[in-house]
Amino acid sequence: MRCAESLRVQAYFDAEVDAISAADVERHLEHCAECRALLQDLEHLRGALRGNLPYERTPAPLRAKLMSALDEEAAAPAAPDILAPPGGLARPGPTRRMAKRARSSFWLGALGGAGATALAAILAFFLLVPSPTDPVSEQLVNAHLRSLLPDHLIDVVSTDKHTVKPWFSGHADVSPVVMDFEAQGYRLIGGRADYLDHQRSAVIVYRHGAHIINVFSWAGGERALPVDVTRDGYHLAFWKAGDLYYCAVSDTGWDELHNLVRLLRE
Repeated sequence: MRCAESLRVQAYFDAEVDAISAADVERHLEHCAECRALLQDLEHLRGALRGNLPYERTPAPLRAKLMSALDEEAAAPAAPDILAPPGGLARPGPTRRMAKRARSSFWLGALGGAGATALAAILAFFLLVPSPTDPVSEQLVNAHLRSLLPDHLIDVVSTDKHTVKPWFSGHADVSPVVMDFEAQGYRLIGGRADYLDHQRSAVIVYRHGAHIINVFSWAGGERALPVDVTRDGYHLAFWKAGDLYYCAVSDTGWDELHNLVRLLRE
């Protein structure tokens, strides 16, 4: 009988779980040989698909149709989580993720009539073209939102860089630059450890006026550095220093965020 966690392992492989769920899955993998084998099989399958399938460039008209379909999907209203049949009791309905997948299936089916060549191009598009949603950016926004909940923002409360930086030893997998820029309007208020990209990242917390700025740092490895982006109203500014990747996340303006980035880089 398949392990009950196998579906979560597949979601973890596809980077569809948040940081807390990812940590739970990785703890489960330490003790479940079946799920470790499943994860290994998924990695081998992806490697085989990417390594053995010939590269197919998506025809421009098909690409335009796909991007238009995805734009329409993103703009479509979310499906309700509870459906109530006429005269009956409310029953669980499709989640927003399921509704999006249903709409995606509709568009792929509509485009599938073009024949085997179109289907091969669609397959190549989704396998070989990077996803428009960067999983690290999504994890960063989720971690930033969690930090704004009561009692989640700071693990070590201090305005002293000589207190915050040593705290990361033993609590995080990296040791980032820690500075206080209160004179420039960015007051250091503490730090915490957070789970990001399968590791314990170090987070330095600043207050700028009424805004909280979380500065994440982690070991980037071979992953490409994401580009600056705005997600759900929050700005994410990325940079690299030595072997570490950094990202400042906040709902403050871009100018204010980039000014802190400049101070940290200098």
